[in-house]
Amino acid sequence: MTGASRRSAHGRIKSSSSSSSSSGGGSLRYPPSIRRGGKGKELVSIGAFKSNLKILVGLMLLGIAIIYFVINRIVVSHESQKPPRVITPFPAPKLMDLSMFQGEHKESLYWGTYRPHVYFGVRARTPQSLVAGLMWLGVKDEMYVMRHFCENSDDLSSFGWREHNGRDFGRQELVENDMILETSFVKSKGDGSSGYGGDWSVRIDVKNKGLSGDAKRSAHLFFYLADEGGSVLNLGRDALDFQGSSRLVSGSREDVGDWQIHLRSENQLETHYSGFKTPHIYNLSDLVQRNLALQARKFGRLQLSDTSEDSSNIYVFQISGKLPFTIDIPFVSGIRGESSNVEKRLISLTGLPLSDLLRKKHREFDAKFTECFNISEEHDSETVRVGKTAMANMIGGIGYFYGQSKIYVPKSSQASISPESGDNHLLYWPAELYTAVPSRPFFPRGFLWDEGFHQLLIWRWDFRITLDIVGRWLDLLNIDGWIPREQILGAEALSKVPEEFVVQYPSNGNPPTLFLVIRDLIDGIKTEKFIASEKDEILSFLERASVRLDAWFQWFNTSQTGKERGSYFWHGRDNTTTRELNPKTLSSGLDDYPRASHPSEDERHVDLRCWMYLAADCMHSIAELLGKEDKFSKEDYNSTAKLLSNFELLNQMHYDKDHGAYFDYGNHTEKVKLIWKEVISENGHLSRQLVRKTSGKPKLRLVPQVGYVSFFPFMSRIIPAESPILEKQLDLISNRSILWSDYGLVSLAKTSSMYMKRNTEHDAPYWRGPIWMNMNYMILSSLHHYSTVDGPYREKARGIYKELRSNLIRNVVRNYYETGYIWEQYDQDKGTGKGTRLFTGWSALTLLIMSEEYPIF
Repeated sequence: MTGASRRSAHGRIKSSSSSSSSSGGGSLRYPPSIRRGGKGKELVSIGAFKSNLKILVGLMLLGIAIIYFVINRIVVSHESQKPPRVITPFPAPKLMDLSMFQGEHKESLYWGTYRPHVYFGVRARTPQSLVAGLMWLGVKDEMYVMRHFCENSDDLSSFGWREHNGRDFGRQELVENDMILETSFVKSKGDGSSGYGGDWSVRIDVKNKGLSGDAKRSAHLFFYLADEGGSVLNLGRDALDFQGSSRLVSGSREDVGDWQIHLRSENQLETHYSGFKTPHIYNLSDLVQRNLALQARKFGRLQLSDTSEDSSNIYVFQISGKLPFTIDIPFVSGIRGESSNVEKRLISLTGLPLSDLLRKKHREFDAKFTECFNISEEHDSETVRVGKTAMANMIGGIGYFYGQSKIYVPKSSQASISPESGDNHLLYWPAELYTAVPSRPFFPRGFLWDEGFHQLLIWRWDFRITLDIVGRWLDLLNIDGWIPREQILGAEALSKVPEEFVVQYPSNGNPPTLFLVIRDLIDGIKTEKFIASEKDEILSFLERASVRLDAWFQWFNTSQTGKERGSYFWHGRDNTTTRELNPKTLSSGLDDYPRASHPSEDERHVDLRCWMYLAADCMHSIAELLGKEDKFSKEDYNSTAKLLSNFELLNQMHYDKDHGAYFDYGNHTEKVKLIWKEVISENGHLSRQLVRKTSGKPKLRLVPQVGYVSFFPFMSRIIPAESPILEKQLDLISNRSILWSDYGLVSLAKTSSMYMKRNTEHDAPYWRGPIWMNMNYMILSSLHHYSTVDGPYREKARGIYKELRSNLIRNVVRNYYETGYIWEQYDQDKGTGKGTRLFTGWSALTLLIMSEEYPIF
C-alpha cells in the first residue's frame, strides 16, 4: 500500500480514485485476477478487496496495540525494579576511577590513622578492614574508667596530634591527670617484600607527669586487633609469657597476605588477653569492661581472663607496667613461609631503628611545615607551635568510612520503601568516604560544608589528598545532582549520632564550599604554584569533575531558587513549629542564625545568593581553563555570575540603607518571644514548656539582623572598592557596639533582638553571638583584599585587617595554652573557648591567618 493511501483530516485510510493515476509517485496496483474480470465483476472484486483491506488494517492495529501493551508492561516492570531517583547514583564515570588515584597513590594511603573517633586507631582504606586500636584505664572521681572513644566528658587535660603528614607518620599526645601517653605511628615499605600498603609500627610511650621518680604508678593499656570481615585470628603462642618480645596475633587476608603483629619492649611488663567473636567493634570497650569486672569479682585481679571465644575475630591485649615504660607494636605483612627477613623487618620497626625513623619523620614534618606555610618572624615559637598543632590535627583527623546514608522519604512514597529500610527512609547505595572531620570528640564524621574549609588548609600541604577527598564527595552525587550534607557511614559512626540527626533530607542542600577549594586550586594554576606534572593532574581531575559539578550547580539552581530572578532560599525550615524562637535553617550551616520569623517560599537568603555566585564564577573558570565554554552553553555560567554579582540588583533585593547592611528578605516580625505554657502531652501528663508567641503580624520585608550573613556580599567582594557602601561595611565591622570584640567578630550584632537568645528551652545560642573562625577568616580575607586594591577606603581596610588578625591569633593561642585545645567557637565577651574542644576543623584556619593565605571567594 506504499504511496496508495493518504490520511484524511479525520485520520481514516482512503484509496486513490484512479488506478491509473501516477500522481504522488505511484498508483494502486490490483492483483491480475481482479483486473481480468468484467465491469460488474470488477466492482465486486474491488468491494471485496476493500473489506479485506479493512480487516487487514484492523488486525494490524490490534497487533500494534498488543505489542504496545506488552512493551509497556515490560517497561513498567523494569521501572518498578529500578531504585528511586533519590538513591540512584549520578550516571557518569567516577572520579575515584581516575588513574591518578590508583597505583602508588592508592597504596601509599592504604594504612593510616583513619579512625578519628577513637583516641588512637589504625585501619586500611577498605571495607571490612583489619582494625587496630588503643584503650587504657583512666581515673575519674577515684574510680577506674575505660578510655577508648574520644569524649568531651573524659576531661583529658589535652590530646591531639602534634605532628602528622597525612601519609606515613603521626605523633600524638594524650594527657590525663598524672600520666602522658605519646602514640606514634609510622609506615615502611622496607625492601619491598611486605604486603600491599607496607608494614607499620606503633610506639606508645607512657610517662609520669610532674611526679617524682619514687612515686611510680601502674598503667593498664589495652591494644586490640579486629577483623571487620569476621576472619579468624590466630593467638600467638607466647602472648602470655612476655620476655621482651612476643607474637601477639597473626592471620591472613587477601589484600595483604599473611601477617603478624608483635609486641616488643625493654621494660618489665605483664600481659593478658581476651578473644571475642562479634561483627561489631563499636561496643568493644563494653565487652572489655565486663570481662575485667568479672575477673575482679571472682579473683580480685584487674586483668583480662586469658581466654578466647571460638573463632575469635578480635583479640584485646592488656599490657600493664610501672611508669614510665615504652612499647613497640610492629605489623608486618606479605609473609611467605618462615622467611628470615621477617625478623629483619621487625627489628627495623622497633627499638633504636624505630627511634631513628621517628626522628627523621619529625625533621621532615618541620621542614615541610616551613615550606608550605610562610609564617613570618612576627610570630614567636609558641604561636608557631599552635599552627603546627592545627595542621597536624586537621590532616591527622582524616577518617575512612563505609556504609549507607539514610535518606528521608515522605509518607506518600512509603509504599516504595524496601523492607530492610526504616519506616521513614531509604538507604543510599553502599559508599566509602575519605574525609577530614570537624572534631574528633563530637563530630567525627563527614560534613559537606565544613569540607571546603578543611581543604583550603590541606591542599597547601598535599594537594593529592585534597583531590582524593573532594573526588569521593563528588562521587556521592545522585542522579538529581544532590549530595547528602552529613555522612554517617557505618556502625561506629552511627553509634555517635542521635537518631534524629541520622536521616538526610533530599530537598535540603548545604553551602557548596567545595567550590572554594576548587577555585583556589585554579588560582594556584594561574599563579604558577604547581609544576607542570601537578598542573596536569589537577586539570585531569577537573576534566572529569566538571560534569558532576555542573549537575551539583543545576540542583541548587533549580531546587533552591526563589520567586525573584537571581534570588535563592534555603529549604528545610519548619513553618509549623511552635517550640523555636526562630525556626532553624540547618541547611545553611548557620543553624539558629535568625532568618524571617515565619518561613515561606517568599524568602530570599543573601548568603545562598553569594554561594551561588561563587559556584557560577568557579564553573565559568573551569570552562575557560578546560576550553569547554560550549559544553556548558545550556547554562551560561558567565551570565549567571554577572547576574548574581550585579551590584545594583543586589542592593535592590537585600540592602537596607538605614542600617547600611545586607539582609535576608521574608515574612517577618520582630514581635516574637518564648513564654512558659502548661501543655497536656499525648499520654495525658501536664507539663510546662517554652512555646513561641507572636504578638505582631508578620509581613514581607527585609529581616533586620546584622551579623555574619550581612557580610556575604562583602566576603564575595561584590562591593566596588570605591562605593560608599564599602565604607559602611567597614564601619559596621569595626563598631565595638555591634560586631567588634578583642577576640574576633561576633556572629550576631550585640544590638540584635536575637543576640544570645535561646532558640528553645534546650538550645543555647549557637550562631547568635559566639565567635566562629571560618566566618572571621572569610571576612579577614576580604579585608586583606580591599586593603590591597585602589580605592578611597584602602587604608581603613588595612588598619581593621591588622587589628582583627592580631586579635584572632592572640586569642586562639592564649586559649590553647590555657586549656590544651583549639575550640569550636569562642566566647563573645571573654574570648574563652566554647562548644566542643579539639575542634581542628575550620578553627584550624588560624594557621592560614598566621601565614596570610586567603582564597578568592
